[in-house]
Order: sequence, then C-alpha cells, then structure tokens
Amino acid sequence: MTIIDTPSPNWDERALPVSMLVLHYTGMPDAEGAIARLRDPAAKVSCHYLVAEDGTILRMVDEDKRAWHAGRSHWREIDDVNSASIGIEIVNPGHDWGYRPFPAEQMSALIPLVAVIVERHRITRGNVVGHSDIAPARKRDPGELFPWHDLARLRLALPRPTRNLMDPHWTEAGFCLALERFGYDVTDRMAAIMAFQRRFRPELIDGEIDAECRMILLALLLPRPQGDD
Repeated sequence: MTIIDTPSPNWDERALPVSMLVLHYTGMPDAEGAIARLRDPAAKVSCHYLVAEDGTILRMVDEDKRAWHAGRSHWREIDDVNSASIGIEIVNPGHDWGYRPFPAEQMSALIPLVAVIVERHRITRGNVVGHSDIAPARKRDPGELFPWHDLARLRLALPRPTRNLMDPHWTEAGFCLALERFGYDVTDRMAAIMAFQRRFRPELIDGEIDAECRMILLALLLPRPQGDD
C-alpha cells in the first residue's frame, strides 16, 4: 500500500485515545478542490487520509494527531469525536454535485487502509461509522451508495442483519431509545432514523419506522449480528 504524504496544517493534539474510524465523502466537484480545502488553514478542516477515485491514498494528518473532520458530532457517549477517531475522506462529489457509486479501484485501496487502521488501534466493528452516523442532523456521507457490505464481509464494519430477524414492536419512543443505546444522537429523531436507514437499509430512506427497521436495530443490539455474507 503506497501512501503519499500531503500534509495539512489543520490539526491539534488529541484528548482521547483512538477508538473510532469515521468515513466521509469529500462532497466537492473534484478531488483537487477537496484536497486544497483540506490543506487550507482558513478552512479549518482536515482528515488523516484521503482516498482518490483511482485508488491513490494521501496522508494529510498523522494518526497520533487530532484531525478536524467530524465537526459537531456524537457517537456512543463521545462528543469529541475528532479526538477519538481517525478520519478518512473518500473522493466523491456527494449528493450536491452528482453523487455516484464508489469505483472498484477506490474501494480496493480503501479496504486495506481500513484494515490496517482497525488492527492498529483495535477499533471494534461498531465504531467504524459514517459521518452521517455521528452527525445525522447535518451530514449524509458517505451515503446510501457506499458499499458497507464490502467492509462487513471482512469484519471491518457491522453487517446488515439478515437472519433470524424478529420484530420487537417498539413504539417510536422505544425505537429511538434503542437507537440511542446503539450509539446515535436522537435529538433530531427524524434525522437519526434516516441516518440509520441510510446505513443499514439504504434502499428506502423515508424516516418512517417500520417492522424492517425495528428488526434490523434489534439484531444489531444483539452480541453477534449476522448478515452480509
């Protein structure tokens, strides 16, 4: 795996040990603009790594430093997600500039990078998340086209549960309580439900709690979610 050092000045010191990996898309018209912004001191944003569509990997902030990629966010009782995470930006124009599938060359570079980071920091599958998971009211990336199943099959992320599903028949309040227990900020309930759907039921993102959503969430809360074979 070849990594090109392309330093960004936008970082500071960590206040927490690394326990999370956050995946983003760049959400800009082209890679050049995204890289320039991530290196611009005035922008005050950065990431640890950027993966281009052709599979090129740039290292922008050392892993022992706190990159500024997460913004205002929350996951599993952690509010300073930047301090606790490694951030990877994946080049893709995003929903505002022509969202498209992630090329095979890009995923072939991303997967081993994720594997190395997860092993190095002993990050659990449940803490490999998307930007929309940690900031549901603000973000949609990496979005419904991101192939989470490619990571899940290698045990690098949680799978979408598909077997032995049971409907717990939660009320909306009960579902949101379970969603909060799983890790989401549910202050904006609709946003949290849609973020969950975008990640685990991407074919229908409507903010409606149905039996399938309840079954998937219940299965994810069990010790060994099964799916994405």
